[in-house]
Amino acid sequence: MREAVRPTSRRAAKSASVARHGRLGRHSAWKTAAKVLASTVAVALVSGTAVAAYAAFDLASSLKPTVTLDNEAVLDGVPDVGAIEGGVNLLVIGSDSREGQGDAFGDPDEETAVLNDVTMLMHIAEDHSHASVVSFPRDMLVDVPACTDPADPAGDPLYEQYGVKMNSVLAYGGMPCVVKTVEQLTGLTIPFAGTVQFLGVAGLSEAVGGVDVCVAEPIVDEHTDLNLSAGTHSLRGMDALQFLRTRHGVGDGSDLGRISNQQVFLSSLTRKLQTGGTLGDPVALYSIAKVALSNMELSSSLVDPTRMVSIAKALKDTDLSKIAFIQYPTGYVDGEVVPSESALLINTALQEDLPVIFDPASGEASFASAADPNAPVEEAPVEEAPAEEVPAEEAPATEVPAAPAPTAEALPSDVTGQTAAETRCSVANDG
Repeated sequence: MREAVRPTSRRAAKSASVARHGRLGRHSAWKTAAKVLASTVAVALVSGTAVAAYAAFDLASSLKPTVTLDNEAVLDGVPDVGAIEGGVNLLVIGSDSREGQGDAFGDPDEETAVLNDVTMLMHIAEDHSHASVVSFPRDMLVDVPACTDPADPAGDPLYEQYGVKMNSVLAYGGMPCVVKTVEQLTGLTIPFAGTVQFLGVAGLSEAVGGVDVCVAEPIVDEHTDLNLSAGTHSLRGMDALQFLRTRHGVGDGSDLGRISNQQVFLSSLTRKLQTGGTLGDPVALYSIAKVALSNMELSSSLVDPTRMVSIAKALKDTDLSKIAFIQYPTGYVDGEVVPSESALLINTALQEDLPVIFDPASGEASFASAADPNAPVEEAPVEEAPAEEVPAEEAPATEVPAAPAPTAEALPSDVTGQTAAETRCSVANDG
């Protein structure tokens, strides 16, 4: 078993200083007007028809309150996501809160936990040539920095926490605190984030017209009422949600098995969005936008329609084989899930904007490691000319060879995942 350690990063301190306390957004007349205008522009961009006015009003009425992250200041003066140095970082948080979800998931008065059972970081390369989607296990122990108290934003900040489960951070400090925790863990700056609940996931799967998934053998999970036969299924609505939620029905019944199952779904969704023409379909885009705005709590940086369109366009032409879904590497210490040594390598790949590559044939992972700039460079031998024939001032200059090109560096076996180009089948839990 590989020894597990808590990863640190040479950029973590820098990131922590950039990502200051998150604060809750404030409502005002000008902000409401800005939201309506933003919705109008968004619809005009995707439809360009006379119904834009009605659609904009409809979208504006769907907007939920936003949350402002202090690190959004890094976006000041940035015209589009392609100009963000080091690439785009966006955190997607799946909350198990029952608030406003009816009684389909249990009594909301009794099941009052607000846990971030899904925490995924999407990194889009600065040149849009590749992307990584990293899933952080919900039971992984993390350190939490000081965060603004959502219940009292103007009061004293919440204290740091050490060695707590990842899925407890949302209830402790809200979306901004989850962002700061992942920033501290990875050494990145994350200016975009969104939180989605159960019905939002179901609605989004409906908006895209369903997602095809392969099931290797029957999956039965009484905890989520999921019952799928072997074969290919087009999942939408509640079926899609339960497929993403199931833990007992797949793999080894753990959260790590569920992450693998979610990657099967997300890779298929990515293929559909990119190759199925969804990004060019105004009706589909409008449906997705309406569901997202009415079911997600977004950072204020994501309400800007120009940025939303830029993020969508950034992945439109990215090679599917270069979109990697990665499970953050972990190991066990005293029975607890903690980041392993390999997590340091994933952090480095993200920080240096390097692609993580999965080979479907071998199942092995690698990333392009940049050459060490401090490595000694051997000078090319120079043949000296006779002094009487070539004056000293005209002697040929020593040529310094160019730095070696980046090479593929194999990653340890505990770095697992798949690409968007790879079709995998979910494996049932036979236990």
